Amino acid sequence: MTSTHENPTHYADSEVGRLRTVMLHRPGDELKRLTPRNNDRLLFDGLPWVARAQEEHDAFAEALRARDVEVLYLTELLAETLESESARNHAITTGLSGLHLGDTLRTYLSRALRDATPSELAGHLTAGIRNDEVRGGHGLVTSLLASDDFLVDPLPNLLFTRDSSVWVRNRVAITSLAMPARRRETQLTELIYTEHPRFAGSLRIHGWHAEHVEGGDVLLLAPGVIAIGVGERTTPAGVESLARQVFHADLAHTVLAVPIAQERATMHLDTICTLVDVDKIVMYPNVAHTLQAYTVTAADPAAGEDELVLRVGEPRPFLEAAADAMGIDQLHQIDTGLDPVTAEREQWDDGNNTLALAPRVAVAYERNDETNARLEDAGIEVVRIAGSELGSGRGGPRCMSCPVTRDPLPTA
Repeated sequence: MTSTHENPTHYADSEVGRLRTVMLHRPGDELKRLTPRNNDRLLFDGLPWVARAQEEHDAFAEALRARDVEVLYLTELLAETLESESARNHAITTGLSGLHLGDTLRTYLSRALRDATPSELAGHLTAGIRNDEVRGGHGLVTSLLASDDFLVDPLPNLLFTRDSSVWVRNRVAITSLAMPARRRETQLTELIYTEHPRFAGSLRIHGWHAEHVEGGDVLLLAPGVIAIGVGERTTPAGVESLARQVFHADLAHTVLAVPIAQERATMHLDTICTLVDVDKIVMYPNVAHTLQAYTVTAADPAAGEDELVLRVGEPRPFLEAAADAMGIDQLHQIDTGLDPVTAEREQWDDGNNTLALAPRVAVAYERNDETNARLEDAGIEVVRIAGSELGSGRGGPRCMSCPVTRDPLPTA
């Protein structure tokens, strides 16, 4: 259940500060809408066994609660948000505006959704609406589409709450998701942060309509240091836009732009590496020594100019550039797997995608035996969870969690 705290302080300045509050999405009816015809378009590699995925997710949430982490659920927050008439109207208008419905069907659906309860409306917006769920007589579109075609697509990737928002210190960055199947996710996330009483007064940056930046590409390496992957989902323009905003708001002093391969196996930076301590990172060794970073900092504007000037350094090895920006001697690498083949297998199975609960404590999928053994050899406590069904959408514990509050790390 959601918390009843009024105006809590939300804050995150690192990947490893003790986790206090996290936002998850329990798999629901949207996953039951996946079929062999639509799973590729909806970015799933297979059809998950939904009941098992729910069991695995419940165990994940319980493992977090056992470590005194408050768990918020996105759909509960959304339903509570939709109790507001203005939020309902905004959600319906935005949710139907970009669809190829035609005026007749759009008008009908708009009226029908306004008659739904907040919980029902949240379900329609997340699980989608099929043509055979609309009673007949609503125009040409419903007549010509197949009965099982979706008028409003489901959002199975809501499971991966990390992607649609990122807290950077005391501000939340609403991201802009690149793939058409996911764009409505950030519209709903922004609505929650704008309208839900829990987040009243929260400051926001970026936005779903801005240049593409996805949360899986954003790593808070240390207070004031942010690494952002540039690849299949996050664009150079997105990194530049977010960098300007975090510099302007004094949320960071350094942004590392990290080019990554534009392919499914490395869709986000957090499929390559995640932090498990203030100076330790679990990393896919097959790319570790070729990964580069461009160091971006802010310069004072020229005389008479108001706009921030960005300084962009020459590319350097990622681990070297990160350690320098973090003010440490070395960012210690913990390899995925024990050899190139095992590393490739465990990277695909999200062995790199860990969620730190505190320095030297991380949640990981239990199936990645070799990587978990390496983490433990490096002094990291591994909280193992099952993920045979949760991983069918290509995402691990970090992907499935949006930290809302972490304890601050001390600054130098």
